[in-house]
Amino acid sequence: MKTQLKLCAAALALVGATSAFAAGEATNVIFFLGDGMGPTTVTASRIYKYGEAGQLTMESLKRTARIKTYSLDGQTTDSAPSMAAYMTGVKMRNEVISMSAETVARDSANKSYTSGADSTCPAGNGSAVTTLLELAKKAGKSVGAVTTTTVTHATPAATYAHICNRNGENAIAAQAVPGGAGYNSALGNGVDVLLGGGTDHFLPTSLGGKRTDGRDLTAELKAQGYTYVNSGTAFKAVDTAATSKLVGLFNKSLLNYELDRAKTANAIDEPSLADMTEKAIKLLQKNGKGFFLMVEGGRIDHALHNTNAKRALEDTIAFDDAIKRALGLVDLKNTLVVVTADHDHTMTINGYSHKGNNILGKVTDIKKTTVQKTPVLATAGDSLPYTALVFGNGAVRNSTRSDLSSTDTAADDYYQEVGVKLGAAGAYPETHGGGDVMLFSSGAGSAGFKGTLDNTKVFGLVKSAMGL
Repeated sequence: MKTQLKLCAAALALVGATSAFAAGEATNVIFFLGDGMGPTTVTASRIYKYGEAGQLTMESLKRTARIKTYSLDGQTTDSAPSMAAYMTGVKMRNEVISMSAETVARDSANKSYTSGADSTCPAGNGSAVTTLLELAKKAGKSVGAVTTTTVTHATPAATYAHICNRNGENAIAAQAVPGGAGYNSALGNGVDVLLGGGTDHFLPTSLGGKRTDGRDLTAELKAQGYTYVNSGTAFKAVDTAATSKLVGLFNKSLLNYELDRAKTANAIDEPSLADMTEKAIKLLQKNGKGFFLMVEGGRIDHALHNTNAKRALEDTIAFDDAIKRALGLVDLKNTLVVVTADHDHTMTINGYSHKGNNILGKVTDIKKTTVQKTPVLATAGDSLPYTALVFGNGAVRNSTRSDLSSTDTAADDYYQEVGVKLGAAGAYPETHGGGDVMLFSSGAGSAGFKGTLDNTKVFGLVKSAMGL
């Protein structure tokens, strides 16, 4: 009898395992990408908003994994090949977006990736590789990309465009316009939702943009049946029930950091990431065949490059709020939700602060604080206090450290100290980090997201979950 029970249990386990990995479970996929959101940023954001014992929404998802992010030629990746690896399953070189492995980051004039917005790829420099968004579109699903950067930035571009030089944002924009020169025909009748910043790359110089070809891509999009909005007020008024395709560009360049957008809401007429995510889902859900949506919290990365931890944490919380909003709008029985990052940064939490200390504050001496029952600052070898959050490299390093005793290190514009000085403040000098990042997932087809995975393997798991 015991043997029969064991055999039955084994059979049931096998059935369960088979169904857990069954292809095509997910009618819908929402792929959340926190740009530069390494493990330390996740932890610091949790402490900042909810305390040490708290929990971010992303941390409530059922499956977790570690992701290796190195690129084809880089121990430390940039956003372009890492996001493209998620979207295509192909390792490529730094600065390359959704192209074959042999592609190099050179433009038609054989210049490096610093050449600018008009850069295009020369013939023979690699070939396009299919993205998840393109596969979903081919299967009849609706597709979209939402970001707090420009919609032509590396992360969103990797979902719908192909280019050997990520800085060629004018060419990337043209790939999103059905019927126009340079259009990416693999998108069929076009991306259904595209929301973020970047009017510079859609408007000609005569209209204040950066296009040197004279084209007004916003007018071309409207001629193709898109609803186009360029302010948060106009975006709020969009009726998704009466809208089939939507493009929203809310800034000439990047959208504002959440800290600034929220504090000056009347002056900055931009929607929140959560609001853009909600409207995108409601529009895409109208397709009975399902949808694929990419949502990027892109300015996390820029704040970290500037070693401005407070803005990085605020943008991470805004990203997490968008995840929360999305989970309230979908059914995980038919929807796969994936949350991850494209790379790490050099920020770390150091010292032995007492529990409850402000993560943006100065490190406390836990032993003295416990004895005296009031926070006592710890000091470094130079007898000066130091902050809990510091960066491995960046701009803020003087030959002699400043005394932070009277400095409000939790102020909006405080820039954390760094170990190695690389450049001037405001020039994004801090580098990416080469460490593994985290992945969280829940919903249909999420069973395989576990263990330590190469970023290219995520592509296969999502593709299988959608049955593409």
